[in-house]
Amino acid sequence: MLVEIINIGDELLIGQVINTNAAWMAEQLNLSGFTVLRFTVISDSREQILEALHEAEKRAEIVLISGGIGPTKDDITKTTLCAFFNTHLVFNEDAYRDIQIFFALRGHQVTDLNRKQADLPERCFTLPNKLGTARGMWFEKKRTTEGKTVFVSMPGVPFEMKEMMINEVIPRLQKSFSTPYIYHKTVLTQGIGESFLATRIEAWENSLPKNIKLAYLPQPGMVRLRLTGTADDEQKLRHQVDSAIAELEPIISEYIFGYDEETLEEIIGRLLREKGNSLATAESCTGGYIAHLITSIPGSSDYFKGSIVAYSNEIKENLLFVSPEILAKFGAVSEETVEEMAVSAQTQFNADYIIATSGIAGPSGGTTEKPVGTTWIAIAAQEEVFARKFLFGDSRDRNIRRTALQALAMLRKKLLE
Repeated sequence: MLVEIINIGDELLIGQVINTNAAWMAEQLNLSGFTVLRFTVISDSREQILEALHEAEKRAEIVLISGGIGPTKDDITKTTLCAFFNTHLVFNEDAYRDIQIFFALRGHQVTDLNRKQADLPERCFTLPNKLGTARGMWFEKKRTTEGKTVFVSMPGVPFEMKEMMINEVIPRLQKSFSTPYIYHKTVLTQGIGESFLATRIEAWENSLPKNIKLAYLPQPGMVRLRLTGTADDEQKLRHQVDSAIAELEPIISEYIFGYDEETLEEIIGRLLREKGNSLATAESCTGGYIAHLITSIPGSSDYFKGSIVAYSNEIKENLLFVSPEILAKFGAVSEETVEEMAVSAQTQFNADYIIATSGIAGPSGGTTEKPVGTTWIAIAAQEEVFARKFLFGDSRDRNIRRTALQALAMLRKKLLE
């Protein structure tokens, strides 16, 4: 079933609000067996809304609309839908009762403006809004050939729209249309670029069944490989996808760190907890970002002891006891310095494992010998310390992110030994 999503709002077009609704709606629809054909973002304009609706019904069986059904004068979607479906607004007693309850629970009286939200198109089936006052509206229109097109208008407020989509819209769509089963499985890789990865797995990718598609989803420091399969038989499809992944794993085993929504920081935390080990960080170029990732996981206090952000040489000397001679001879961005940072932090924190980083994040500060992106990462593990050098590039934000993920990946491999 082909779906078109129309998001209404001037705030979306001027960049004041990021259109997260479209991405979330598309994800949920895809997981439910529907194919999203197009996103359209338009202004709060009667002409724009009518034009978008006319165009969408030519392409899609389902048209989902978010935005423009609030109580203010610029919310014109309801009246425009009346024009499109040749109907008019009528007062809906059930909707008004819900509005009264909504305001009463918050200690307020219903205003005249909010009362108007109970005026709804006569030809629509209304959908309850458990988190707000604007009801959803479900319309059906016969197609010129055969079948019907379903139009659903929902609030633009994300949490209201999401509740309505999950509990009302998608279940009703699944009853109205027959859809295939869709199964997604994502393989998470780190330490290899997209083009190198594509070359490495080319033969495997070419051998995939026609009903399984592969998508490369690169991010700074990692590449996600998402397999999407469609079939009528759920169990058979799951077996197909899982078998394909089983064939992929030995080809790139050194780069796979997890699956689906797992993160490196979650995996690190789980491994540390299982081993009964502790971790601390000594960070320069990452500025505490690794500690932030680690502590973003609930319960990380079980294994994470703390961090020293030694951004300047003065702090490297005074808190991490990196010798002035090492700094003078090799520089802050060097194997010698980052290893001393790791060893000293291990002593001070009395931790089993230490991650230490030092690099040139950019965009300035690079030299011919050490260009922007030059980064050293050290891991101290019990009686051992080792470091690796990386050249990450010239983007500061990407360098910080890539350094953090690379450091966590190095620690993960050490924990698995």
